[in-house]
Amino acid sequence: MRRTALVTGAARGLGAAAARRLAAAAWDVVAVDVDELGLAKTAHRSPNTHVRVCDVTDPDAVAEVLAMTGPVHRVVHAASAASAGPVLAQPLHEVEHVLRTNVLGAVHIVRATLPGMLERRAGELFLCPDASGPPESPSAAAVAAYSDVLFAEHGGRGVALRCVHAAAGTPHGAVLDAMDRSLARPAADVHVRVGPARRPLLPALARR
Repeated sequence: MRRTALVTGAARGLGAAAARRLAAAAWDVVAVDVDELGLAKTAHRSPNTHVRVCDVTDPDAVAEVLAMTGPVHRVVHAASAASAGPVLAQPLHEVEHVLRTNVLGAVHIVRATLPGMLERRAGELFLCPDASGPPESPSAAAVAAYSDVLFAEHGGRGVALRCVHAAAGTPHGAVLDAMDRSLARPAADVHVRVGPARRPLLPALARR
């Protein structure tokens, strides 16, 4: 059976890395972003990657993509936005943009994909709220709390739900490896926390 993955924020960063890895593993990948040029780069020479320009803050646009995609077996929601500077100094319009993208975007993706997974009693849903910002950001905390509520309401029904928190500077490959390993953990281990890889010891120190 062909497996289909939906990857948001797929034009760059963690989303692009996830889309490429899944495509290389023979998944049918639906790569979503607002950046059409970035999506084209992600899908370059990958016949099983299908790009869709979509703003995750628009529930109708998300529903339209899912109507074309059909059943989804894995979701990697990496579309996110970040604010610069101290919280009190951030312009209100920027705060609203980040919350719409990171929090409501996650809600729209979950509502479009989770019901079908629950009906089939199978699926993997990864929410990556800090793909573009620090894990301690208010929007990341909101998505983390949302993930807990989702598990409280729907845990144990065959869908692996994970909320991924990665420290700044963590290589994308390390985050993706941690996501894959998390699927072997108990269902209640919703949160996946990944730190930056340690630098190897210098040869002189290693011999001591």
